[in-house]
Amino acid sequence: MKRFFSLLTSLLMVLTVQAGTAAKVGGTPEKVFPVCGPYIQNPSTTGFTVVWESNMDAVAWVEVAADDGSHFYNRDRKKFYDMRGFGNQVISTMHKVRVDGLEPGTAYRYRIMMKGVKYFDGPGNVDYTRAWGSDVYKKNPYRTATLCKDYDRVRFDVYNDIHEKDSVLNVLMKGAKPEELDFVVFNGDMVSSLARREKIRDTYLRTGAKNLGGSIPLYNMRGNHEFRGKDTKYWFDYADLPEGKPYWTASYGKFFFIFLDTCEDKPDNDIEYGGTMLSEPYMKEQAEWLADVVASEEFRRSQVRIVIGHIPPDKNGWFGDRVLCERIVPVLNKAGISLWIAAHLHRWRVDEPGKVSDANFPVVVNSNCERMEVTVDGTGVSLATFDPAGNQTHSYSCKAR
Repeated sequence: MKRFFSLLTSLLMVLTVQAGTAAKVGGTPEKVFPVCGPYIQNPSTTGFTVVWESNMDAVAWVEVAADDGSHFYNRDRKKFYDMRGFGNQVISTMHKVRVDGLEPGTAYRYRIMMKGVKYFDGPGNVDYTRAWGSDVYKKNPYRTATLCKDYDRVRFDVYNDIHEKDSVLNVLMKGAKPEELDFVVFNGDMVSSLARREKIRDTYLRTGAKNLGGSIPLYNMRGNHEFRGKDTKYWFDYADLPEGKPYWTASYGKFFFIFLDTCEDKPDNDIEYGGTMLSEPYMKEQAEWLADVVASEEFRRSQVRIVIGHIPPDKNGWFGDRVLCERIVPVLNKAGISLWIAAHLHRWRVDEPGKVSDANFPVVVNSNCERMEVTVDGTGVSLATFDPAGNQTHSYSCKAR
């Protein structure tokens, strides 16, 4: 009897595994399509990266055409692939395709393409869905452009501290003037925590990408709340970071931008973090990187220098605010910074030089429920903020340094 029951148990286990496998295969979608994006990351004078998420694992590519008035199907368009597999096709729900070798300051059209992977067994047999491509008829191909070698003027919008209220983000972004924008910044705390990776897509990024139309470059930054939750590591899946780290620089001709990752606002051993934070060595590393940036020829040749970072420096503020004063501000004070654009406080604030941080440049804090319009030209920087109804609420300007 013992042997009989042992055999019966083994048989039931095999049948259960087979049934589960069959259910999994039978539940695989038959059609692949995007569930977030596409959106543009990491623009340069010769290219850009197209990022999107699909409903199932897929291999993906991007087809690119000059914006010359010809139909997209006028000829076989150049194809660019997701090269993160280093010789293997990337099979994933997240797709990052680098388009490069283009002309500076030139408009291009593109479409995203995918083949869903229904089945991929151990020996390497693959079964695909029918190929899917974004519309080139009614909606027309997506359009974007490479960066120019020089700019007389740069326009961008800033949003921050949305905390998963994508309906608010949608209203704010509807008030923008996309035809005027060179890029858009999400300056952190777009989520309240990353307990689930889906929050990135479902609570702000899908809405943001839709309003950007696959055209306007997005600089998506971390605030302190993006450091919280078990799925924080997945934040990187949705970004193509210019320097491979969540802090970087960007040049728009003579205008230079430093994007800082300002980390958390409380000490590493605070009960809220459960022992998961390493902000002290991380901020030290970032300060060393920043010292190299401000010593570079590209930085020194620039005419207007702007810092963008979530937490504003404040020597009498919380832990994170104070660390910025000690680690970051001394480096920037030697560099001729025109302005720091911050967030975090959920209210408008202007810190004039030396007011709260010993910084010799102004720090302007954007509210959590307003869109900030920023205009940069050879004379300096002008800011204006707008509430969800489109009413202007604040303004500020400063000269180039």
